[in-house]
Amino acid sequence: MTDPILSLNKVTLTLKGNAGMVEILRDISLDVASGETLGLIGPSGSGKSSLLMVMGGLERATAGTVTAMGHDLTALDEDALARFRRDHMGVVFQSFHLIPTMTALENVATPLELAGDPQAFEKAKQELEAVGLGHRADHYPAQMSGGEQQRVALARALAPKPRILLADEPTGNLDGSNGAAIMDLLFSLAQKQGATLIMVTHATDLAARCSRVVQLCDGRVDQDRQVAA
Repeated sequence: MTDPILSLNKVTLTLKGNAGMVEILRDISLDVASGETLGLIGPSGSGKSSLLMVMGGLERATAGTVTAMGHDLTALDEDALARFRRDHMGVVFQSFHLIPTMTALENVATPLELAGDPQAFEKAKQELEAVGLGHRADHYPAQMSGGEQQRVALARALAPKPRILLADEPTGNLDGSNGAAIMDLLFSLAQKQGATLIMVTHATDLAARCSRVVQLCDGRVDQDRQVAA
């Protein structure tokens, strides 16, 4: 692989638990190509979400390096990490994380406003329309269904046109039909924008839609395989 967009070298993550220090990730080395769709799978507690958080600089590796688009994330301070994520990464969580006092339009516009984009609201409206929620722009999260809230969260993550899109169990709180619709949107919009998609999922059928699947077990890479088209 030439010039990976994201690279992990001997990454370890150790966190303090009730019974002392717990090793969550163990000596993980992994390269992700630009435009790749990567599914992270494994049993509960295998380190999937922790690995995704380390990739996004949302959790600091205890040892090893994380390089994204040529930047060593492990060497950046919190402010620099926040700016890097703002400019280059989108994150979609299982629990949406919308701001309850803001409308759908305001939620989507927020990262664009923080980046100083003078067309923040115009672009936010376009992203809401892209996920089929242009008619819900003035509604608050509490006025929307779970599926609609996740669509807003997806629009918010994609509005700044990130090069890297991280998704942590994006359909975990949705029923089957809503989950399938969100996944269709996630893959199609990521492909349209040329974003690299890295997704944590427990669903093997969703992982199979990725071009590559990495399986974790006890904080280590157990399998790393390409998925046949």
